[in-house]
Amino acid sequence: MANERMIFVPLGHVLRPFPALLAAVLLWTGCQTVPKPGTLAKRRGDEIVVAGNFVHTGTAVVLWMDPGGYDAYRVERRFSPIEQSSWATSKVEVAELTTPNRYGLRKAGLSTEEIERVRGGGWDLELLQQVVDQFVYHFDVAGTSRQCFKTLHDLRGLSVHFMLDLDGTIYQTLDVKERAWHATSSNDRGIGIEISNIGAYREGQDNPFAEWYKRGTNDMIFLTVPERFGNAGFRTNPFVLHPARPEAVFGTVQGEQLVQYDFTPQQYDALIHLTATLCKTFPKLKCDYPHDAEGRLITSKLPDDALKQYQGLLGHYHIQTNKVDPGPAFQWEAVVKGARKLMGLAENPERSGNARMQETFKVEKE
Repeated sequence: MANERMIFVPLGHVLRPFPALLAAVLLWTGCQTVPKPGTLAKRRGDEIVVAGNFVHTGTAVVLWMDPGGYDAYRVERRFSPIEQSSWATSKVEVAELTTPNRYGLRKAGLSTEEIERVRGGGWDLELLQQVVDQFVYHFDVAGTSRQCFKTLHDLRGLSVHFMLDLDGTIYQTLDVKERAWHATSSNDRGIGIEISNIGAYREGQDNPFAEWYKRGTNDMIFLTVPERFGNAGFRTNPFVLHPARPEAVFGTVQGEQLVQYDFTPQQYDALIHLTATLCKTFPKLKCDYPHDAEGRLITSKLPDDALKQYQGLLGHYHIQTNKVDPGPAFQWEAVVKGARKLMGLAENPERSGNARMQETFKVEKE
C-alpha cells in the first residue's frame, strides 16, 4: 500500500461515456429538489414573518400580503374612499397623520455599522434575536381587528405587528423586524399585539357593554358586534362568540378597580400559539409575566430601571401609567402555561429571572 498512488479523476470524466448513469447520479445527489422556474411556493396559512423568514405557529394567520390582510406598509388610508386615500389628501384631512410612515427602524443595542446594514431592510434573524426581548399585549378598544386597523392606520398614524380578532384569526401587518409604534419606550425591542376587546372601565363609568354583550335564554353571555360597524371582517362565519368566562371580571389595574368582559376562547387559543412561537424564535423573550418576589402578577407600570432590564411578556399597563390594557380579565397564567406546554417546557416557570425588577418593585411598594 505504501507504494500505491491514489488518483482522483473528475466524476464527469469517468461518466462521460455513460450519460444515463451520470443523470442518475445527479438525481441521487439532490438536483431533483431544485424547483422549476415559475413554480409557486405553497404555504399552510399559519406562518408569521420574522426578518423575511416564514415561521409556523399552528394557528390561522393572515399576512399583510394575503387577500383580506391589513398592510401597515401602505401610505394611503385603508378605509377612506380610494379617491381620497392618498397621502396628499390624508395629511390634510387627518391632523394626527404627520408622516406617511406608520413604523420605523429598530436601533436598540445596534452599532453604527449594524444600523447602516439594516436600515435598508437587511435584517438577519440572528441580529434580530439580539434585539427583541419583549412581547406587549394590548386590548384594542375597537372591538374588531378591522376597526382596530382603521383607528391605528387611518386615524392615528400608529401600527402594531399583530392583531387578534374575536374569531381567533391573527393578522400580521408588517414584518417583526420593523419598529412598530404601539408602546412608547418598548417599541425598539418589543413586538406588539392588539387583541380585539371593547376594554376595561371603572365601576360607575359609562361603558359600551350593553351594546356588545347580550344575555341569552340559557343565561350565557353572547358577544355581538353592533350593526353600526357594518362588515366586521371575520374570517370564520357563521359562528357564536362569547367571552371565556360567563360574567364580567373585576380587578385592580394601576391602583383602580376595573370591570371587563373576558377575551374569547378562540383568542386565547391563538394567542397561546403565537406566544409560544415568538418565545421559541427569540431566545431572550422569556415566557413569563412581570411578578413580584412572591410570584404575584404586577398590575401597574414597572419602575423605569426595571422595565429597561425586563425580558418577557408585558401588558401595556406595565409600560405606561395611563394605560390599563390588557385589563383585569386577561388570563396571564393560562397563556403562559399553554405557551410553555407547546414549547415543551414545564408549565410553571421557576421565576428566578428578572430579579432586579422584583427587588425594585418590592422596594417601591414598601
